[in-house]
Amino acid sequence: MDATIKSIRPSKPSDRQPESRPAELDPAEFLAAAVRADQPRPARAEAEAAVKTLLAYIGENTGREGLLDTPRRVVEAFDELYQGYHQCPAEVLDRTFGETAGYDDFVLVRDIEFTSQCEHHMMPFYGKAHIAYTPVERVVGLSKLARLTDIFARRLQTQEHLTAQIAAAIDEILKPRGVAVLIEAEHTCMSVRGVAKHGASTFTSRYTGMFRDNPAEQARFLSMVRGLTR
Repeated sequence: MDATIKSIRPSKPSDRQPESRPAELDPAEFLAAAVRADQPRPARAEAEAAVKTLLAYIGENTGREGLLDTPRRVVEAFDELYQGYHQCPAEVLDRTFGETAGYDDFVLVRDIEFTSQCEHHMMPFYGKAHIAYTPVERVVGLSKLARLTDIFARRLQTQEHLTAQIAAAIDEILKPRGVAVLIEAEHTCMSVRGVAKHGASTFTSRYTGMFRDNPAEQARFLSMVRGLTR
């Protein structure tokens, strides 16, 4: 979510800072897989030993029957939960279709369910992503937007970064006239620990091109996301 925090105290003209735009993401973040094939990584046995250490840390008896296979299961779960590190966002969006009969309005896919993991506590956050883009001549398969969301979600994340990555990847690879991304999610690091506020939702958004520059298009996007048919 793009936001600027302003002081409530009036400032002198000499104190004013020039307006700044949000920093652009490094294309390396979303054009290739996050993990190279030749990147050194711990062996599976080392990962399982680390899980066993954590079990002992919380006071568990790692030798009891119910926990004998837990280190193996946890590492297998990690392979599934974090598979996005090994997937390439650019490859998901690289096939487009030109048979659009001159379609020139935006395409919206809403209610894309996802689950991700908070990079601060390694606890799940989950919710829905709503994605729109205005194509230039060619469109991408609708399922690809869901796949793109999953690639970024299946990495350690913050919701703000996830939102920015999805928008930046679509903007860079498809070169549309504009992109709009809205994500709503519940964070278990807030609902089951800490302040323990169940049901609290977090909303983040990112707009590029015509959606950023035209408030009417933003409003139309939000209206369709919140449509009466939901």
